[in-house]
Amino acid sequence: MQPLRQTSPEGVDYRDLNGNGRMDPFEDPRLGVDERVADLLPRLSLEEKVGLMFQTVIEAGADGTVKEAPGAISKSATSDVVLRKHLTHFNVHALGDARLAARWHNALQAIAEKSPHGIPVTVSTDPRHAFIENAGASFAAKAFSQWPEPLGLAALRDPELVREFGDIARQEYCAVGIRAALHPTLDLATEPRWARQSGTFGQDPDLVTELSVAYLRGFQQDSLGPGSVACTSKHFPGGGPQKDGEDAHFPYGREQVYPGGRFADHLKPFPPVIEAGTAAIMPYYGMPVGLEIDGDPVEEVGFGYNKQIVTGLLRGTLGYDGVVVTDWELVNDNHVGDQVLPARAWGVEHLDPAARMELILEAGADQFGGEECVELLLELVAAGRVSESRIDESARRLLAVKFRLGLFDDPFVDEDAAAGTVGRSDFREAGYAAQARSVTVLANHVVQVGGADRADGADGADGQFGADAPVLPLPTGLRVYAENVSPDAVARLGVAVDRPEDAEVALVRLHAPFEPRSDLFLESWFHQGSLDFPPGLVARLARIAAHCPLVLDVTLDRPAVLTPLLPLATALVASYGSCDDALVDALTGVRPPEGRLPFDLPRSMDQVRRHGEDVPGYDDPLFTFGHGLMVATGRPAAGD
Repeated sequence: MQPLRQTSPEGVDYRDLNGNGRMDPFEDPRLGVDERVADLLPRLSLEEKVGLMFQTVIEAGADGTVKEAPGAISKSATSDVVLRKHLTHFNVHALGDARLAARWHNALQAIAEKSPHGIPVTVSTDPRHAFIENAGASFAAKAFSQWPEPLGLAALRDPELVREFGDIARQEYCAVGIRAALHPTLDLATEPRWARQSGTFGQDPDLVTELSVAYLRGFQQDSLGPGSVACTSKHFPGGGPQKDGEDAHFPYGREQVYPGGRFADHLKPFPPVIEAGTAAIMPYYGMPVGLEIDGDPVEEVGFGYNKQIVTGLLRGTLGYDGVVVTDWELVNDNHVGDQVLPARAWGVEHLDPAARMELILEAGADQFGGEECVELLLELVAAGRVSESRIDESARRLLAVKFRLGLFDDPFVDEDAAAGTVGRSDFREAGYAAQARSVTVLANHVVQVGGADRADGADGADGQFGADAPVLPLPTGLRVYAENVSPDAVARLGVAVDRPEDAEVALVRLHAPFEPRSDLFLESWFHQGSLDFPPGLVARLARIAAHCPLVLDVTLDRPAVLTPLLPLATALVASYGSCDDALVDALTGVRPPEGRLPFDLPRSMDQVRRHGEDVPGYDDPLFTFGHGLMVATGRPAAGD
């Protein structure tokens, strides 16, 4: 697998990456990172250095092979983009099982070995340990251990758990060769309509800061090294306050606003994460409107183009000297099939791609996300619009991360170890427990059942609803009417019935409402717009509640207006990524729910529309940040 592996006359095991038969300083694992970078950088051609400055989507082929043709999203054949364009950073989308993922990664690294200096590939990923499947933001866990979305981790307020999650995710990523994470998301969830809140730690800047540092420690460990996953903390300087909650992936969501003057709140998580050693930072797409910093107006262009933000604030004021990678596709329009998504060139739409690229480099970024147009950058250098010394500045930062990760010394992974690590039983158990514990009880009312017979035929036994007692924790052995709950999970509560009229309790799972959109590529994945449930749904739930106690769970990937549901529900809970069995564990007290809201829940859409996009919380919410009721334990689960 590693034909370049050699032993020096001094007995040092090394990889002869340039094939010259001797151990050059950049190949010497005994030397420090700065010394190795300083040796390698002058050896590289301009084309190799330019290739470092692009990170694009890559797709794995079938059966662990590389894909040697453009894919559904990826633009080029693998060998072409690695050996001709010299790209060495890739964001992977769909993956097979752990063994196939590891096999694909090794095949990719074997191609990289054929390049002039054998620069290893760094594979990155968006989050892939929870439930939401969104090709523009995150992927469902599949083979990996499955956890609640970051909002659910925030609901538990437990930095040690967040670090444990990061450490488990780190082990699973490393096992299949993923060595860079395009997360954590440090944005504040202050605008309830925004589609990206599920990936945040909520609205409170102090909680977001504490949990983000713990997250980083889990992935990168105490310092970036051979066992680390390099984190890209995003979206600088805080991507939450989108005008009207519209997402900046799309032209109608380009504006970022601060009507409450709370810019400092959104910036607050970044300095501690920089101090903790984040390997990279990503500015957001958003274009600040009406923002001033220290009395100076900030230019109204997207943050990735904004020199005041990247060079002035991030590199200057905050002293950050690491990698800055732009968010995806700031230079070129994205053509996928017959769909076109305009480049996110907010505020500079009038510039051509070359001028946009030049402006991004002037702003202070090192790497172009979602692009592979190396020819354009080479043309800018040839024309004297970008100096080679500017290329060297970014190449040096990017190479240093690869060396710190140990990729130059050994980029390959073991298929058997990958299969034994990814989705390991203790990892899955930890994620499952967090799913159950993160459930947040918003309301838990008293219920009287009278002398209703239990579904198992017992009369008055432990497990039947008690008179004048809260509905939660749920007893087992009931007749259950359920919607959007798996039959196996319902069977743990009792016997499923088809009509509310025949039930002793109804359990209904809902998703936070949104307005479906599908005109633009990726748009259908983003849950945007109104937080109101449709009136027809509310009326139907009222009919169910007229026949039996109604237990409602609402999965909150962003807030919802729960006001019309509150009088209907005997118990109302929120979840943030919990499978049906984990929800049943929480509802029955097998794993008592401990979650507390990571954001305020508004009373109405009128309240939302009056609310400043950058302001955490409301004066009079329906439920406030931190709300969550404790539920008694000790109820038996079905089969216990």
